[in-house]
Amino acid sequence: MRIAVIGAGGWGTALACLLDTAGHHVCTWVRREALYRQLRRTSKNQAYLPDIRLPKTLHFTTNLAEAVAGVELIVFAVPSHALRSMASQLSTVVTGTPLFVSTSKGIEEESLQTMSGVLRATLPEQFLHRIAVLSGPSFAVEVARGLPTAVTVAAQDQGLAKTVQDTFSAPTFRVYTTTDLIGVEVGGAVKNVIALAVGVSDGLGFGYNARAALITRGMAEVVRLAIRMGANPQTLSGLSGMGDLILTCTSDLSRNRTVGIRLGKGEKIEEIQQSMSTVAEGIRNCRSILALARCLAVEMPIVEQISALLYAGKQPKNVVADLLSRQVKPEFPQEEN
Repeated sequence: MRIAVIGAGGWGTALACLLDTAGHHVCTWVRREALYRQLRRTSKNQAYLPDIRLPKTLHFTTNLAEAVAGVELIVFAVPSHALRSMASQLSTVVTGTPLFVSTSKGIEEESLQTMSGVLRATLPEQFLHRIAVLSGPSFAVEVARGLPTAVTVAAQDQGLAKTVQDTFSAPTFRVYTTTDLIGVEVGGAVKNVIALAVGVSDGLGFGYNARAALITRGMAEVVRLAIRMGANPQTLSGLSGMGDLILTCTSDLSRNRTVGIRLGKGEKIEEIQQSMSTVAEGIRNCRSILALARCLAVEMPIVEQISALLYAGKQPKNVVADLLSRQVKPEFPQEEN
């Protein structure tokens, strides 16, 4: 299959490697000229995937029209806040009827739409039934190294999901399917904010008990929001829900947890962001998720406290203290009576 990968960060490059190794013809669109020259010259993406040698058969271009010419599948691997702009640019140059796979995780701040919602609002009408989402517990560097990974692909049409499953499946990359787009996307977006909270707790030295509590209660917030939006709760117990949450909240490779740790140790968010070359999606998505929760009257105290920490100057210790001092109640709502 001829495939275009839009975005040459760590995740886009890792997926391009995976798809190339699976036998597909892959062209990756690169935004920055300097990175494009490095990729062509060294066959390495040192900024995002240090010391990993990329396949010689990978193609790179800075020309969007060239990247998508004649392709059968387009993979979006850009930060969530950049997806609308990229989809809008791409819609003016794409030809044929390719499939579209979003790997971006987030809720758009302006519209409060999921990433598939952004694509449906941006792409031409003939493509609206050809959108899928790939999500799950997967660090780019491990995928690029060929380490075992399992993810989920979601599409409204089971046949489309199966096509994407077959395209991405590899000996070390197992892909499951679902038609629950909302569940998969909410799980992938909210887990980044919960990972920030876990990082804050870890940075404060609050221990494993507090970490387990935050992960578990964070999962409750994910489920509440997803169900209100029409998701199947079973989805959140799977790879794109609990699986992704556990990975992001417990690994030293997690950008969001790392940011949280630094916040817990007293660093300012502005200083942290200036020192990072990659995007921690939870920082921006905290506001959009909280806004969406308020619109839908969904209680999300962890997200609310992290928003106060990031955008209202609240102190890390007070964030955790306020979470612990909330009114006690039954763990499960059906037990309240």
